[in-house]
Amino acid sequence: MTERKPPGVPFESWVDHQIRVAQQRGEFDHLPGAGEPLPADVDSGYDELWWVKRKMAREGLAVLPPALALRKEAEDALEAAWAAPSERIVRKIITDVNVKIRDMMFKPPPGPPLGKKPYDVEEVVREWRQRRAAATGDVPAPKG
Repeated sequence: MTERKPPGVPFESWVDHQIRVAQQRGEFDHLPGAGEPLPADVDSGYDELWWVKRKMAREGLAVLPPALALRKEAEDALEAAWAAPSERIVRKIITDVNVKIRDMMFKPPPGPPLGKKPYDVEEVVREWRQRRAAATGDVPAPKG
């Protein structure tokens, strides 16, 4: 426990002395974050929920309204479909996200509107074939 400031000693001198003694004892040597840069949000002012936001960032969590979360999921699903190794996987990814989009279209949650229609699976597969052919230099065979 720290000692009390003796009467008659200027406050600044007493604090400096306390810090210097603690440094000599090595109490600052292994603190968490030592040697790391300050967080980028240090100049943003005081926020009561700073610790919640930092914890969520550290845990990789985000809180979005359901419609915005589904929009993001749909965009991610489309990217995943374009990178998929087979047509079967493309169809599965797009079909799965379409089920969620249709559910939200018919039972909208509170918040902003979804503003997204289900993807045309055949159109996505057609574009997947074109992208795959362009990447490999192959000419796509007509599908009939």
